[in-house]
Amino acid sequence: MYLNGLDEIDRTIITLLTKNARMSYVDIGEAVGLSRVAVKTRICALEERGIIEEYTTIINPQKISSAVSSYYEVEIEPRYYQEVIDILEKNDTVTQIYQVSGKNKLHVHAVAEDNDGMEVFLNNVMYKLPGVLSLDCNIILSRIKDIKGLRL
Repeated sequence: MYLNGLDEIDRTIITLLTKNARMSYVDIGEAVGLSRVAVKTRICALEERGIIEEYTTIINPQKISSAVSSYYEVEIEPRYYQEVIDILEKNDTVTQIYQVSGKNKLHVHAVAEDNDGMEVFLNNVMYKLPGVLSLDCNIILSRIKDIKGLRL
């Protein structure tokens, strides 16, 4: 499947960490039949190879405030592509930027503190991007399923 080139123990370690990134080396070792030191060595190797990129806490802003999440489909003239990416990467309201195929070459996610903040973002950033041929804005009303990264 996705993890060709990894042995069964590495696959199991990754599966366990995907379910609980705070799982201890001792607990992982018990699950895979290795010592704490051997588990740590394997995890370090997976990190060094870039297979495991990071450990993070994901906050759902809608659960703690009146935050507004949105996504944008942006079609831009090719000559402005990098300039638009540079502008969006520097903006704290932007949480994710994807290059996509099809008519709209960028898919952009943003989270603002409230409706007023989203309106400011739209007026001061999105509507002022150079070379925009089309821009569709969609407000996210609720999360139904939201998986981060690869699931095994």
